[in-house]
Amino acid sequence: MERTDFLDEIKLITDLKGEIGKIIIGQRYMVDRILIGLLTGGHILLEGVPGLAKSLTASTIAQVVGVDFKRIQFTPDLLPADILGTEIYNQKTGEFVVKKGPIFSNLILADEINRAPAKVQSALLEAMQEKQVTIGEKTYSLDSPFLVIATQNPLEQQGTYPLPEAQQDRFMMKLKIRYPGREEERRIIDCYSKEQSDNPEVRKVLSREDIFRLRKKVDAIYLDENIKNYVLDIVLKSREESKYIACGASPRASISLIKAAKGRAFLEGRDFVVPDDVKAIAYDVLRHRIILTYEAEAEDMTSEKIIADILEQVNLP
Repeated sequence: MERTDFLDEIKLITDLKGEIGKIIIGQRYMVDRILIGLLTGGHILLEGVPGLAKSLTASTIAQVVGVDFKRIQFTPDLLPADILGTEIYNQKTGEFVVKKGPIFSNLILADEINRAPAKVQSALLEAMQEKQVTIGEKTYSLDSPFLVIATQNPLEQQGTYPLPEAQQDRFMMKLKIRYPGREEERRIIDCYSKEQSDNPEVRKVLSREDIFRLRKKVDAIYLDENIKNYVLDIVLKSREESKYIACGASPRASISLIKAAKGRAFLEGRDFVVPDDVKAIAYDVLRHRIILTYEAEAEDMTSEKIIADILEQVNLP
């Protein structure tokens, strides 16, 4: 990779973050991880209480990168056809015509995904994995780039349909979104307590072609064999017999760790991966893939604590 070209791409990312920062105050962790998902083609699951700008961040990023955006509010009465689309009978022609659903977009916000029943979740997650949808007897390819950002509220679990572990595995990363700091919240108050018309507008920084080009740059980032072995050591350690771990990370976790580490290295302005890249994204990639035993839950052992122990036990390359 030419160094001059690489620096030009980094400047593009800096401009991108600057535009997002006009609307999204703070939440750098969430913005960076969503950008990693965009640059690597990995879907993101956001978990956090209401009001932390999860939906606003998704829609703002869609505006800045110039892609089509659809928001789907998941509810208990939602049907798979409401997401995928359906065939409608045309009385004039006497034929069935296909009406495509909101899944046919570039960036999908699946808001409160755990509010809809399992068959609706499965319909979305199948589309995420296969990048295609079957309506009637015909199969349609989804637009590219295609990224799903799903949210779920850790509170108010009554009447929800939690995502099964196998379905959570389809998300590259699960992010736990926290409250902003005092200074950040002061800036939020100053910005959004004014008239809505005074709020800043963002400009389009990227095109779809730019996204595909940046993805190739990320793929080309150098990954040493020692880093690959480090990733394997972490994932295999999660599968070792333990009184706290019922099921370890899948091979999809290894792939996601590699891709996300490359994405982080790119955002940090490097054309090579270092161990800190892997450590930084390990929690996001593994927290929803390590299944805890009843004993772990009884002893208040969380997946984050287990991941921290794994990182301490595995030798750095």
